[in-house]
Amino acid sequence: MQETKKTLAIAGVAILLGVVAFASAPRRAVPDLFFDVGEPFFPEFTDPEAAATLDVVEFDEDTASATPFQVTNEDGLWTIPSHHGYPADGAERLSNIAADIISLTKEDFRSDNVADHEALGVIDPTDLTATSLVGRGTRVTVKDATGETLADLVVGRPVEGRPGLRFVRSPDQKRVYSARFEADISTRFEDWIEQNLLEVERDQVVHMVLNEYQVDEVTRRASPPRTFTVDKVDDTTWTGDSVPAGQEVDYVQMNLLVGAVMNMQIAGVRPKPEGMTGNLRDAAMAGRISREDITDLVNKGFYPTADGGLLSNEGELLVRTTEGVLYTLRFGEIVYGRGDAVLLGDETSDDAETGPGENRYVFIEAEFDEAGLGPEPPASETDAHASWERRVREGQEKADRLATRFARWYYVVAAGSYDRIHKPREEFLKDIEPEEGEAG
Repeated sequence: MQETKKTLAIAGVAILLGVVAFASAPRRAVPDLFFDVGEPFFPEFTDPEAAATLDVVEFDEDTASATPFQVTNEDGLWTIPSHHGYPADGAERLSNIAADIISLTKEDFRSDNVADHEALGVIDPTDLTATSLVGRGTRVTVKDATGETLADLVVGRPVEGRPGLRFVRSPDQKRVYSARFEADISTRFEDWIEQNLLEVERDQVVHMVLNEYQVDEVTRRASPPRTFTVDKVDDTTWTGDSVPAGQEVDYVQMNLLVGAVMNMQIAGVRPKPEGMTGNLRDAAMAGRISREDITDLVNKGFYPTADGGLLSNEGELLVRTTEGVLYTLRFGEIVYGRGDAVLLGDETSDDAETGPGENRYVFIEAEFDEAGLGPEPPASETDAHASWERRVREGQEKADRLATRFARWYYVVAAGSYDRIHKPREEFLKDIEPEEGEAG
């Protein structure tokens, strides 16, 4: 019996030692592929207001090229460097994008195999070593004011059956995750600029002048102008000069014109030559406009006159507001082409063979016109006169600010907008309807 107990004890010790030896023996580690699921992508990026630059690169499979887009803040001014440095209305949009990226978490691990990147759509669009033209994602980079990278990721295809989820990876890593990525990353130029270019409200427009003429491109002489001046009385009444007997101004068409001016769609911009970025008349009188500048103007449908003025290929529209801002919209040549040829301009933009002529150059000016404020009250009416003087200051400031903005650019207006704004006077007239009870 004692021998049996002794044998069992020895066996127990042997088993115990075997278990300990097995537990402590070196083994090949099995990686935990899901070790970081649930963690934020960018834990050190916590303040959306720190975002000062957004870089977005998309890949165009048709042209096999990467298309960059950038919005940045320099010295308090938001601009779009990828689009000639045009002013951007970007602070709130970029802050919202940054907040969405800050909240981005790794919801699920999908793959760490580079061979899967094409199917998941997360190939870096800037990767020159990748041979595939499909499966490239959108690279999104956010930087602070010093140029330090706050976030950098490649956004791929949507996750099938999981609305709001996209495949995402860091450009320097193979691991791909699914993440709830709903940031509004738009690379559309029009989404980043002031939509109401003239900054005018409907009830502010009270005076308009349609100046219809055409310029002979050979002689550079204008046809005799047809001028039609209209003034707003109230929401349903506009009056005009030289209205034929039996007709009146069609207030519905006038209201549509005001709406078209407010919502003028900008399809692209072109920087003006340096000599023409200030007051054109002053520049001409001072001899700051070169022969090349004049050629640039003429190619876009605008013709300098001997007195420093400007004629437009397709006439003008003048708009005056109750703030005392007088806008002049000059309609120039057709812009041909598609895509960036329209948006940014290249050597094909004035070539009819490169694409449809669906857009138009517009030269915009702004100046202060005190007549828009109405008559000056007598100085004896202290409060009324002080209010009028304040409106003069505010109107002058706004006109100067807009004039500075417009002075740097030729605008390319989309065809639909141009057609709604550029109409002959007959479009704004209608037959007077007989009053009820009158004989027909």
